Amino acid sequence: MTVYDAIRLRRDVRAEFSGETIGDAALTRILDAAHRAPSVGNTQPWDFVIVQDPSRLREFAAHVEHRRDRFAASLPPEQRDVFNPIKIEGIQESGTGIVVTYDPDRGGPHVLGRHTVEDTGLFSTVLAIQNLWLAAVAERVGVGWVSFYDEEFLADFVGASAPVRPVAWLCVGPVTGFQHTPDLERFGWRSRRPLSDAVHRDRLR
Repeated sequence: MTVYDAIRLRRDVRAEFSGETIGDAALTRILDAAHRAPSVGNTQPWDFVIVQDPSRLREFAAHVEHRRDRFAASLPPEQRDVFNPIKIEGIQESGTGIVVTYDPDRGGPHVLGRHTVEDTGLFSTVLAIQNLWLAAVAERVGVGWVSFYDEEFLADFVGASAPVRPVAWLCVGPVTGFQHTPDLERFGWRSRRPLSDAVHRDRLR
């Protein structure tokens, strides 16, 4: 599989987890790929917290369901009807959660390359997530990024004290297959913009 194949095949997986748990060898390869991501000042400001205890997976899933219900209640009726059938997580079905955290203090106060753009450390952590995701696809392993949570809850859940913050909960596990079309397109929530709309010359407008 080429990197282009992995990019085209990559999906935010929710409903396709097989119910099996990823093996330790594959999990280690995927985390190694994440850990090889580029980072500002070579700070490697990420950590990976692996959650596989079923009771903890249930606890986090219950929190996410509560936040999902609150979001649904905030929508106009017509949007709520589109949103309701969309599955937004596979926390228990995947069998493995990987919480990716960001530590802005790693590397000390003088990080090469972060002097004028503070967010480069956070961007580095997101690059590690992208590496993880594409490596998982190459392993035929699904990844789903969960974002329906209170950051304070998740930080406490994994023992992350400020200034360390959780950036993502990733559901990771074997899948029965990958959808050809992203869920949000299939369910009519939002379509992908064509590349021509996103490419500009010299100025944005």
